[in-house]
Amino acid sequence: MLGIRDATQPAAFHVTSTLFGPLDFQPHSQVIMYLFIGLSTLWLVLRAFGDTRRRSLPPGPRGIPILGNVFQLTGDVFLTFHKWKRKFGPLVYLRAGGQDILLLNTHEVAFELLDRRAAIYSGRPKLIVASELMTGGLFMPLQSDNDAWRRMRRASHEHVGPSAVHQYRSTQMKEATIMVEGLLREANTWRDELERMSVSLAMGVVYRQPTITSLKDPRATHLNDFLHDFTLAASPGAHLVEYITWMKYLPASIAKWKRDALNRYHHDWLYFKNMYMTVEDRIRNGEHIASLAASLIRDRKQLGLSEKEAVWTAAAIYGGGAETTMTSLSWFLVTMVSHPDIQRKAQNELDAVVGQRRMPNFSDREHLPYIDACLRETLRWKGVTPVGVVHQTAEDDWYEGYFIPKGTICIPNQRSMNRDPDVYGPGVNEFKPERHLDNNGRLVCPFPNTHDGHVSYGFGRRICVGRYIADDTLFIAMASLLWAATIAPVEDADGNPVMPDTEGYENRGLVLSPLPFECSVKPRFPGAEEIISYTREMFEE
Repeated sequence: MLGIRDATQPAAFHVTSTLFGPLDFQPHSQVIMYLFIGLSTLWLVLRAFGDTRRRSLPPGPRGIPILGNVFQLTGDVFLTFHKWKRKFGPLVYLRAGGQDILLLNTHEVAFELLDRRAAIYSGRPKLIVASELMTGGLFMPLQSDNDAWRRMRRASHEHVGPSAVHQYRSTQMKEATIMVEGLLREANTWRDELERMSVSLAMGVVYRQPTITSLKDPRATHLNDFLHDFTLAASPGAHLVEYITWMKYLPASIAKWKRDALNRYHHDWLYFKNMYMTVEDRIRNGEHIASLAASLIRDRKQLGLSEKEAVWTAAAIYGGGAETTMTSLSWFLVTMVSHPDIQRKAQNELDAVVGQRRMPNFSDREHLPYIDACLRETLRWKGVTPVGVVHQTAEDDWYEGYFIPKGTICIPNQRSMNRDPDVYGPGVNEFKPERHLDNNGRLVCPFPNTHDGHVSYGFGRRICVGRYIADDTLFIAMASLLWAATIAPVEDADGNPVMPDTEGYENRGLVLSPLPFECSVKPRFPGAEEIISYTREMFEE
């Protein structure tokens, strides 16, 4: 909203907004601002009346002059998106400033446009704050569909794709074992333990760094600070400059959001480069390292990557997995506390396949379909990113009689898709692993236009490149925890169970995490703790 001018300061014009922070416009800046607004208005009018195809845009909510729907894209936008889906249907057209936006609400629409027409829909909008300013335009998930992105994407797929993930499994098993040990020791610090494991695992897989034992470790605090600022900057409606793009030319001296983003970039670039160079020094000294950064260093020239591209490729995998892994496991913990019958069924499967003399490993996975079904249902029921990372059209397109202009930002409404009763049947708000199993208890994917029964990893050429590592991590963490422990609610003073809130959430930018709760994590059978300790020692040898 606009601020009221202080009579003691007649020479300046003050603007305050939750979207882009305080600005102090001097008189000459005020003239420039009005000029830009006038030109923007003229351009919008000419575009609206000059292109008759725009009369065939999809339906959507009415906005305000010039700014369109920009002030409706704040807060918990996924709730607003769900209302619009019910009112307007599979496609919803929005406008923010001069930017066309298309909300994709169903599996069918998202699959047709983002998967089948990937050549048109694989672009990314130029997120000015999160991409251009904070990460120098080289953070792979947000990069444009250009040559640099293709090189970095190809390199990532080669080193974290299905043929490469086996090399990281010992690290994943070690971290899962330490995580279980930590939860058995102190269950009420579950959030810290899951966060520690996620950060430590990312550090081990990408840079082959020693295990992080505390969130006070500078490596953990850096990643948490980076992810916090990045996810907030990349969330829809975070900064008005994404819709009124001329604001990016404002000098940093009067735009705090710009100063903060540039400072973040300089700090993070030095950090990620140092982590990468440390691995390079270890290789030069003859050390054999199984990590993503080491693979990129060895193959960089063959892959056609510049050093800067290699540094940011490693950083993208490092930063991209920690937050979502921790949040997915948090929701899994909520599920096990609130569904003891499902927990027992999963543990019965573990006892039949693994027994109680050793911890589960990856060779058990094909014989544990119910555990895998729990994993898939967690990602469907509580996909951590309610709104998918946006795509952008490279050219004009038509779908079902609707015109989709070139440059349109396409937002996958993932939470609504994952809870679509037309796809998953009645009871979509219930946690039901059996959705992913056939009548014989075998793991299947009966849901069309999904990846493993959900859409939480995204679509098309922009589907999460680290999904195979993420899936492995979630499987071994879930299986290890269920094998070792009974997870139950705590009791109040009267002996009544205190259940976690399964529908409440904490909005952390791009992800939704469960509200704080307490739980009990106890060894499930005699000797479990000794086996866990022995297993950990094996990985540390």
